[in-house]
Formats: sequence, structure tokens, C-alpha cells
Amino acid sequence: MPFWDTAIQFFWREESLLVLIVALSLAILLFNLIKDERRSVVNTLIFFLVCVAGLFVSGLFHALQFSTTAELLHEVFLIGAGIALIRLWGLLIFRIVLPKAHLTPPRITEDIFVIIAYVVWGLVRLRVAGLDLGSIVATSAMITAVVAFAMQDTLGNILGGLALQMDNSIQIGDWIKVDDISGRVVDIRWRSTLVETRNWETVVFPNSQLMKNKFQVLGRRSDQPVQWRRWVWFGVDLGVMPSKVVGAVEDTILDADIKNVAKRPPPSCVLMEIDKGYSYFALRYWLTDLAEDDPTDGAVRMHVYTALKRANIKLAVAEQSVHYTKESEKHEEAEHQRELARRFKTLRRVELFAQMSEEELHNLASRLKYKPFAKGSVITKQGTPAQHWLFIIISGEAEVSLEGTNGEKHVLNVLNKGDFFGEMSLMTGAPRVASVTARTDMECYRLDKEAFEEFMMARPSIAEEVAQVLVARRAQLDVAQQQFNDETRGRVIEPQRSEVLATVKRFFGL
Repeated sequence: MPFWDTAIQFFWREESLLVLIVALSLAILLFNLIKDERRSVVNTLIFFLVCVAGLFVSGLFHALQFSTTAELLHEVFLIGAGIALIRLWGLLIFRIVLPKAHLTPPRITEDIFVIIAYVVWGLVRLRVAGLDLGSIVATSAMITAVVAFAMQDTLGNILGGLALQMDNSIQIGDWIKVDDISGRVVDIRWRSTLVETRNWETVVFPNSQLMKNKFQVLGRRSDQPVQWRRWVWFGVDLGVMPSKVVGAVEDTILDADIKNVAKRPPPSCVLMEIDKGYSYFALRYWLTDLAEDDPTDGAVRMHVYTALKRANIKLAVAEQSVHYTKESEKHEEAEHQRELARRFKTLRRVELFAQMSEEELHNLASRLKYKPFAKGSVITKQGTPAQHWLFIIISGEAEVSLEGTNGEKHVLNVLNKGDFFGEMSLMTGAPRVASVTARTDMECYRLDKEAFEEFMMARPSIAEEVAQVLVARRAQLDVAQQQFNDETRGRVIEPQRSEVLATVKRFFGL
């Protein structure tokens, strides 16, 4: 038989074409579907093609009558080609098929099955080659013991990774804390576990370290959603009753819609310590997204700050002695006058006070109180008793909404700078008919009943002037609630004006 025919006959078997097509198809499919493993796919394909070339070389040796060398080379490169195919099939099953079936086993599971397949394939080929596997195992026992002793750290990491998986200590996606390092588990490998921190760092923990030492799995509790309790600390002066602080903070946080803050268990404010002339409190809440700890803490602090500001409770600050000079007093007086001018300008834009004189508006401006709100704060709540407050928006946006009998929320209006709300409760004492929530961080002026009552007593005709405004606002709300149509609205305004006017006079004792 000619030389090349002999070489090709030894190299090219009946199944060779099918194996080559399968290898190329798997490589092309994986290259297009697994972008982050393209280098591994290319390297595996190159290794496979090298093994195919090696099989051709073994055919050349066979044609040259070097039969023993040819058989040895053929088995070696055949085992190598099989390992490459097993690697490609492993990538297909564990990176494409199982994720499509909503199964995401850790990388160590893939490695275990692939290595077992490597060993089985190697043993099968050795058996086909005529080697006695029993004698191989017996003669290699001592070598195995020596290697195991020399690699005890590596084996400890491997066994630690297996144990972590088998007893479900940690899973990919868990947040863990080891000493002062916390982060999310992204991979569990043979030797180590990879943890990504919030600082965009990847920390490599040897598996044996996790097995020997304690670590915390954050946010995990049996039969409960993943959420983690956080603490926001603040201090106030001892002159403020703790119950007032707790009430102001808890009422705000419980009603507010803050992203990543769980409703259950509810947040709570606790007096933790009394020291150095201050009361120290902690606002405890449950974080639902453990990656957003600092931003959520910041949002909660903003709500705590604005809640205390509205309640006229000052936060604790370091004590210091300050000497005021004449210049600082002038500066404060100038600032005060600018603030009064700002308030006067704001009141002038409010429809409710359009009929007041400049003197009356200046007097009223001095009685306004500055009240900030953080995004998501519930400023007034539907159905609650009247607090006799009128709010005027300086900056930001507020959302007016109604809650239906089925609990569904209906947004009626969005209020902006210069708008006001709460006038019906201020003027008539009626319960809140709608809820108002801060859509953004807001600054408001608040006018209390006591301040407005003085002007009502001085000029009772104001009641008649504002009654029409109240009726118009009430009719707008009725239309928004779809309780009245346009024709009905025209019929009810005049009777409502008389009714509202009577209520205002009765409420203020006019």
C-alpha cells in the first residue's frame, strides 16, 4: 500500500468526520453565545486541532513502520481530542442549557463533572490500549499519598469548596462579611470563593479559610425575604422629651415611601444612650437591597433631619463658644429682612390671600414657619383629623392622591412652587380629604390656625373673601373624584359657598 494511503488510513477513521463537525459546531455556537468565555473556547478549539494534527503525525509514523510509536502517539492525541470535546460539551451544558432551565450551579460543580469525565475518558482509552488498571492503581497508591501530603493546603481548599456547596453554607448571590470585609459572592471555585465588594473590589477568600473561621451571611433568615437591619444614629438635646423625638421620627419614616426600606418589619426609633448632655437615638430599618446601603442610609437620614426640623427639635452639635459682633448682628438682621421679603413675595402669589393688603401680608409673613420635607414624605394623609395647617410650596413638587375603597391609589394633581394645600382643614377644621406626598425634596412655609385667627378677628370680612376660593378648590376636587360633572358643579357652588362661609365663621368664632 502506498505511503500516504497507509498514513491516511491509520489517521482517518470512520467517525473522524463526525467528531470534527461536532467540535467545530460546538466551538462556533459557544463563541457566539458565551462572550465572556470566548478566549477559553478558542483555546480549547486550538488544542483540539493540535490533537488532530498529532493524530495525523501518528499516521505518518505508522506508514514509516514505527508501529509502537504510532500507537502511543495515537492514544495520547486521541485522549487530548476527547478532553477538548468534553470541555466544549461542559461549556454548552453548564453555561447555556442549565441557565435556560433556570438552574445556575456554581463553577465548582461544573469543574467536578468535567474532571470526572476527563478521568473516565482517560481510563477507558487506557483500557482499550490494553493496560491493566488494577496494577496502575496499586503502584500509584504511594505516589498519591505523597502528593496528597505535599498538597494538603490545596486539597483543603478543594474540599472546603465542596463542603460549602454540599451543606449550603453560602450560595452565589449571598452577601457575606468576613472580618471587616463584606460583599456579594459571585463565584465558588476549586481553590477559592470570589466576593465583590461595594467598592468594586474582588476579594479572593481561600475556601479553607471560610471553613476554619466564622463568617456572616448578611440578610439571610429562614423563610424570610433577603433584608438586613441598618442603624442610623443621631443625637438631640436632653431638654427634648424622648417620646417626642421617637414619635416625630417614626411617624415620618413609617408613612414615607423610601426606596429599599422594607415595610415589614417596620422601622423603629429607640433611645440608645444618654451621655454628655445629649440623648442618642438609633433609627433602625430593614434594607432590601444590600448593595444600596450607604445611599439608603443617606435617604433615611434626610427624612430624620426634616422630621426633626418640622418638629423644631435641634440635632446635637459639638459645644462651642461664639462671640457675636456688631457686624454679625447687622448681617442677621439683613438676612431676616430678606427672608421676610421672600415670604411676602410667596404669599402674594397665593390665591387665598389675594385680597389682603400689603400690611396684612407683611404681618402674616412674619408668622410663617419653615418646614422642609424629604422625597417620599407623607405630608398630609387622607382621612386623618385636621391639624389646622396650610402649606405653601417654596421649592419642589408634591403629589395629591386619593385612596379608593380597594386600596388603589389615584393621583389627582401635582403641585409646584407657589401652590398651596391644606386650606380646607385650616379654615374649616375638616378632616383631610386627600393625601399629599413629596415627589421631590421640598421646602414649604406652614401657616398655623393661631396665626391666621388673629387676622380673621381683626378683619372678619376676610372670611367671605376666602370662602369663594375654598368652594372653587373643593369643586375642583369633586370633579377630580368624578363625583360631579360640569353641569352639577355649577349648581352646587353657590349653596356650597354659603355652607363653607358658615363653617369658617363657626370654626373661628366670628
